[in-house]
Amino acid sequence: MTHHHLKSSPETCHWGIFDATLPPVLTVQSGDTVTIETISGGPDVMPPAPYEVLPELRAVHAKVPRGPGHILTGPVRIEGATPGDVLEIQILSVEPRQDWGWMAIRPLRGTLPEDFHEQTLAHYPIDQAAGVTRMPWGMDIPLAPFFGVMGVAPPKAWGRIDTIVPRDHGGNIDLKEMRAGATLYLPVWVEGANFSTGDGHGVQGDGEVCLTALETAMTGTFRFVVRKDLTFRFPRAETPTHLITLGLNEDLDDAAKQALREMIQLIVERTNITREQAYMLCSLAVDLRVTQTVDGNKGIHAMLAKSLLGA
Repeated sequence: MTHHHLKSSPETCHWGIFDATLPPVLTVQSGDTVTIETISGGPDVMPPAPYEVLPELRAVHAKVPRGPGHILTGPVRIEGATPGDVLEIQILSVEPRQDWGWMAIRPLRGTLPEDFHEQTLAHYPIDQAAGVTRMPWGMDIPLAPFFGVMGVAPPKAWGRIDTIVPRDHGGNIDLKEMRAGATLYLPVWVEGANFSTGDGHGVQGDGEVCLTALETAMTGTFRFVVRKDLTFRFPRAETPTHLITLGLNEDLDDAAKQALREMIQLIVERTNITREQAYMLCSLAVDLRVTQTVDGNKGIHAMLAKSLLGA
C-alpha cells in the first residue's frame, strides 16, 4: 500500500461537471491512501480582507472553464475497478485548510425560495484551534467537517452532467454523517471508477436549507478499496455505529421510499430474516433523516445501529 498526495491546481481540478471521459490526474492501487486538497467557490464569493484566498483557487478561476457546480479535485483512478464493482471509500481525516467559509442565499433556490428573494453572501471565520465558526451575532457553532461531493464517474451514456444533482454515482450527496471515520460505498460505472471530491463543508445541518453549508477549502485523506464481493448499484454508507442507505428523488416522499427499500435489502442481505420482518424492524429501529432539500434530487438517509445486526 502506498500513500499519495493530490494537491488542488488548474491541472488537477475540474469545475462543475462529472463526465466519464475526464482523464484521471492520479492512478492508485486498491488499498492505497490519498490525501486530497480541495478548494471552494467562484470569483463571486471571494472574501474581503483580512481573509486570505488560497493562490491555487485564484489560479483555477483564471484557467479552468467554469461549469454549473462545484470545483472538484480529481479524478483518481483506482486500478482494478471495473463496472459492476463497488468502490469502498474510507474517510480517514477531514480538515479545513483556510480560515474562512462562505454561505449564500440565491433567488429561486433553497428550501424557501418563495420567502427569500435577495441575493445574500456572508463570510464566517473558521477557528481551527478552537474548532468553531463564529456567527456575526456572537454565537459559536462547533465545526463538523465533511465533503459534500464525493463521486465516481457516471455511466458513459449520461454524458456530461453537473455536480449539483446527486445521483447513482454519488456526487453532491451532502450527507453530514460522512465525517472522519465513516465509509462511503459507490457503485463503479467505468474502468478505474475515477473518483473526484470537493464541496468542503465546515458544518451543515440536515437539510442544508438555505442552499449552502459553511463552504470552505478542505483536505481529506481517503483509503480506496475495490470490492468485487459487493454488487449493489446505489450509494451506501456507514459510520462506526450505523449502517446508512440513501434515497434521492425530486419528491421527498419518493426519496424516503427508496432509502427504506435500500435498507430493507441491506438487512435481508446481512441476516436470515424475510423482507416482511425487515420492514417491521425498520419501523422499530431505523431512523429516516432528511439529508438535503436543495440539490434538485432531494435526499433522505436511513440509519440503523450496527449493534442490532451484530456488526
